[in-house]
Amino acid sequence: MRFNLVTLFPEYFDSTLTAGLMGKARERGIVDVALVNPRDFAQDKHRAVDDRPYGGGPGMVMSPGPLSAALESLKTPGRLFFLTPAGRPLTQALCRELAQEEAVTVICGRYEGVDARLLEAFPITPVSVGDFVLCGGEAAAACLVEAVARLLPGFMGHEQSGDEESFSAGLLEYPHYTRPEEFRGMSVPEILLSGDHARIAAWRREQSLAMTMRLRPDLLRQTELSEEDARFLRTQPRLRRGRNLFLALVHYPVMTKFGEKGAVSLTNLDIHDIGRVSRSYGMSGLYLVTPLEDQQALAHTLLDHWTRGPGRASNPDRGEALSLVRVAENLEEAVRDVTERTGVRPRVVATSARTQGALAMSQVREWLTDGPVLLLLGTGHGLAPEVLEGVDGVLPPIRFLDGYNHLSVRSAAAIMADRLLSDTD
Repeated sequence: MRFNLVTLFPEYFDSTLTAGLMGKARERGIVDVALVNPRDFAQDKHRAVDDRPYGGGPGMVMSPGPLSAALESLKTPGRLFFLTPAGRPLTQALCRELAQEEAVTVICGRYEGVDARLLEAFPITPVSVGDFVLCGGEAAAACLVEAVARLLPGFMGHEQSGDEESFSAGLLEYPHYTRPEEFRGMSVPEILLSGDHARIAAWRREQSLAMTMRLRPDLLRQTELSEEDARFLRTQPRLRRGRNLFLALVHYPVMTKFGEKGAVSLTNLDIHDIGRVSRSYGMSGLYLVTPLEDQQALAHTLLDHWTRGPGRASNPDRGEALSLVRVAENLEEAVRDVTERTGVRPRVVATSARTQGALAMSQVREWLTDGPVLLLLGTGHGLAPEVLEGVDGVLPPIRFLDGYNHLSVRSAAAIMADRLLSDTD
């Protein structure tokens, strides 16, 4: 495979292209690299390849002329790529795709970037190796070349070496161990010494799943998972966070539309939808908080219908969701119940569309890893000031930079649940 590297500093690649497996692959003809310097195509006596940007501003911009001439000089350019933080992420999937090509051309930018017209004149794909800025594209190009080249047949001594690595199956790689068996008080996992290859393979799969869930849960969305994988993942701390989260739908004390403290009636849709959100995100409970006896009776009638009566027979999924719902006379009762169920008094967190709370979602996620959290959702026109003053923290409005914060409590509950418990945050 041929790599054309368009760079102002070809000497940058002196060691990168000669060391280790890359050097051996070039000697065997598996990889062929051409270094093309745009300065060789400059038209003036100073061999200038940059100029000041139109519109002013700091730094210089690479001129389109020398770069265009450099690209047009290539006999086999193949697909064209430009390294930039604004590009498409360089993933293992893209590397596998490029490993099927006969040739790839990589443009290494410098200074403040390249003239944008170059990207319009040629079918160039911007690519990024990460959300950070380098002095130039050479280091990024070295990453791309090595990531692609090592997938070529014959590049690595053991052809299966690339099959069990991070990202190859959509997961991060499992941990490795070698001699000595014990190092500084730490032992090699016993299963790796068992000689039972089936158990070792299963352990390695679980380790890959656990590491991916902990460090890169976003990868799981695009990975094919078996039922056994899913069962294992449900035991991981990230998903256990849901079991530590309890919701309280507060109907008193809340603010009325007249700006007074009062109570509001239960809403059938709220109970159904927030109950389903609670079950979907693996929460442990939803409390309907109201001191009004007629409202408590109504809630019990509704819940009995769906959890014990005809409703459960006709719609068992709905019944399963509403089995999480309990009725509490006040917030103190809800807190006591969570304490009895978990053995730990919960941290109480409030939500408000009117108060610019200072508690971060990330902090609540940390709390959920350690123990129970009771998240208060206000009905009517929001929780009363006395409630907000007595909690462990108040989250900012969902759209805190916007002036319009008038979502239904059902919508707010779903959004809050996803921000706190998303599998891929």
